Amino acid sequence: MTDARDERRPAGELEASVMAALWAAGAPQTPGQVQLSLGGGLARTTVTTILTRLHDKGVVARQRQGRGYAYVPVQDAQGLTARRMHSELDRDSDREAVLARFVAQLSPDDERILRDLLESGDR
Repeated sequence: MTDARDERRPAGELEASVMAALWAAGAPQTPGQVQLSLGGGLARTTVTTILTRLHDKGVVARQRQGRGYAYVPVQDAQGLTARRMHSELDRDSDREAVLARFVAQLSPDDERILRDLLESGDR
């Protein structure tokens, strides 16, 4: 029989939850503050580990607060998504093929938005 506490959430889901808490706070947060905003279901050490990993990835910045750190996102959610898209693009040696397939899979609305952005030079 499996206890709900035994079911592990994927790291990406935990990171997304922590990032959502940081964005919602709008100010630097300690691991304890993040833990409270997430409802206290995670151990503080788990939250600290996630924040440390996010810092190592360059997704959050930290500043000394007392004996520990307070963390703040370095980008908004859209900036982070764009950063991930660039990272994925950089992993493939054939950028043209990747971009061509990306554009081919866009919905008509997204294609129009992209075309408008490229034409306006608003980058």
